[in-house]
Amino acid sequence: MSTVSSLSSSAVNAQIATVTKRLEAPINNLQNQIASDKAIISAWGSISGAVSSLSDSLANIKNLSTINSRSVTSSNTATATATVNATAATGTYNLTSISLAKGQELYSGLISSAGSTLSGGAGTLAVTLTSGKSETISLGSGSMTLNKIAAAINKQAGGVDASIIGTSAGARLVLNSSSTGASAAFSVSGTGALAQFAYSTATPGSEVLAQTAANASLSLNGVPITSTTNSLGSAVAGVTISLVSSGNAALSVSSSPAGLSSNLSSVATSLNAAISAIASGTKFASAKSSSAAASSASAKTGPLLGNFSATNLKNQLMSAVSALESSGLSANAIGLSITSTGGVSFNSTAFSSAYAKSPASVGSLVSKLYTSLSAIASSAIGTSGTAATSGTSITGFISAQTTSLNDSVNSIDQQITLLTQQSSATLKNLANQYTTAENKSSSASITQAYLSIFLGNSSSSSA
Repeated sequence: MSTVSSLSSSAVNAQIATVTKRLEAPINNLQNQIASDKAIISAWGSISGAVSSLSDSLANIKNLSTINSRSVTSSNTATATATVNATAATGTYNLTSISLAKGQELYSGLISSAGSTLSGGAGTLAVTLTSGKSETISLGSGSMTLNKIAAAINKQAGGVDASIIGTSAGARLVLNSSSTGASAAFSVSGTGALAQFAYSTATPGSEVLAQTAANASLSLNGVPITSTTNSLGSAVAGVTISLVSSGNAALSVSSSPAGLSSNLSSVATSLNAAISAIASGTKFASAKSSSAAASSASAKTGPLLGNFSATNLKNQLMSAVSALESSGLSANAIGLSITSTGGVSFNSTAFSSAYAKSPASVGSLVSKLYTSLSAIASSAIGTSGTAATSGTSITGFISAQTTSLNDSVNSIDQQITLLTQQSSATLKNLANQYTTAENKSSSASITQAYLSIFLGNSSSSSA
């Protein structure tokens, strides 16, 4: 065994390095454990994000009644068009003998020009609608031009609009109801220069009635209907009819799978993302393939390989599709299927075909898919305390596992800190011991040298 006096500085350093390596071994093991735990936490984070996105997309197929699954066509769009919402009953609605709603229109006799001053002096003009609404304007003699009269009427916005029509022979004041329907009919009275614009059905004066105010009228599947406007929002529940011109038209309301198909396609996309995230976290890479492509992330074994919860979650998500069945339909019947690579595909054509045959059955199957996938997602990522969950928050198993792992990481960090402090103290003490030993060895050597010289001198004197 080497003595202190026989050790060189390099030998001392080598022995200290050996002790350092021995002390660092448990610390390195703990750091590797932290790296492993953090990789698992990260993998769970990716999966949790994907499952959360799936949960968001599922919300779009939760309430099928809110999805616009109706469409409407018109046999004569020049006569009538329509829009529908999901509450509209399917069927054909025949619109016959359509007569449009109109407002009243009057025009005056010819005036030399729109800017010329009218004779008769200051006065007032009162417009009274059949509905009872009225407006009155007062103008001084200096404002008695057609332009200023029209501006004053429009400023009141009392249910009548005014405009000027100019011709080579002169200009006319035109008054139109602001709205349509029989209640929009109006009479006009005036004083001063404005008296010439007075009008009533009994005494039209010089005013000409160009159009009589009238309600829209038609028969809907033989039932007479009237409306003050050309838009019928309550004649058929869920259908808004727009009358364009007089005549006849047939409106056909049918089921449309477009909205539901689009939402179901989004669910399939989100489902694939969740399955892919789990597959990435649980994949296996053989030692041979790993060493051949050690720098490639795709060649590395997933941190969740062998994790039952992750594997079971993937199996549940895929089974929700593969085992889906309701009302005599399967997932394949509506275009949902498991691919050879373990993903989920959606065929919108197959979905539309199935929906056309039986909308109710397809709706029942989609609702069952929602219920199944929502339960799986809630189990994984939990739910907040809302009315939908009776005010109770549920912690998902992913959160439970990551919380446990984070606690483990914090605990190991504390162990590493303690071991590092202990190792530093041990190495410092060892270095001090070596220094003390070297000092004592050096002192002994000097003493021995002096004794040798002294003993040598004594021998010489005796001789």
